[in-house]
Amino acid sequence: MSAPTTDRAATGVFSPGRARIGQRTLRTDRWWMPPLLTNLGLAAFVIYATVRAFWGSAYYVPEYHYLTPFYSPCVSSACVPGSSHFGTWVGELPWFIPMAFVSLPFLLAFRLTCYYYRRAYYRSVWQSPPACAVAEPHSRYTGETRFPLILQNLHRYFFYVAVLISVVNTYDALLAFRSPSGFGLGLGNIILTGNVILLWIYTLSCHSCRHVTGGRLKHFSKHPVRYWMWTQVSRINTRHMLWAWITLGTLVLTDLYIMLVASGTISDLRFIG
Repeated sequence: MSAPTTDRAATGVFSPGRARIGQRTLRTDRWWMPPLLTNLGLAAFVIYATVRAFWGSAYYVPEYHYLTPFYSPCVSSACVPGSSHFGTWVGELPWFIPMAFVSLPFLLAFRLTCYYYRRAYYRSVWQSPPACAVAEPHSRYTGETRFPLILQNLHRYFFYVAVLISVVNTYDALLAFRSPSGFGLGLGNIILTGNVILLWIYTLSCHSCRHVTGGRLKHFSKHPVRYWMWTQVSRINTRHMLWAWITLGTLVLTDLYIMLVASGTISDLRFIG
């Protein structure tokens, strides 16, 4: 039997090596649910993060030095007084450039090229393939050998920048323990600190970090320190997907809480100071 003569004759549904059936798949379960949920989750974060990155206000609480990660580091002269923890390097920015232009592009690149996120949006957005035993609607597959997907191989370099940005976020979280009366502790401190810890776990569980700590070694026995580091990274690497989603949630939670406090909508729950 010859393949159906349709405009989809070159796609995965009617590829030469596939059984001659008209359906895209014979699966009767809700195989489309995971890709749909992934699309909704990623879209929700992208929309929220984009809106907040260009919001331009309610990102810093001067009384307790709370600075949202979406605006760190804030190096423009237009930043709220006190929020420029690393000084001001540039003047006022046009509306289409976010305050944290130093970090956000690299963080976005780090996430986009992340091995887990590649799998997530390749399956859900690009549908390559969307699920097991479900043909993809594409006629060609070149992998990451051509532009623009070949840029995914820069992930290892974005990892180093992500580590530096995590250091910056850590400094922001530590600085937030200062209150008008000295040392202070509030709900905002707990949220900021928890977010930073989880961001470190996500960053260090990266496959590139695993390669940095244990790659190119022929004998682990001759490098006990690097072997120990590799084993620790490998433990958290097994749940890299989980950390990837959790940190999306904690980033939103941290920014939302600081926005509400900075705008005067709610007051920070203080325990000390």
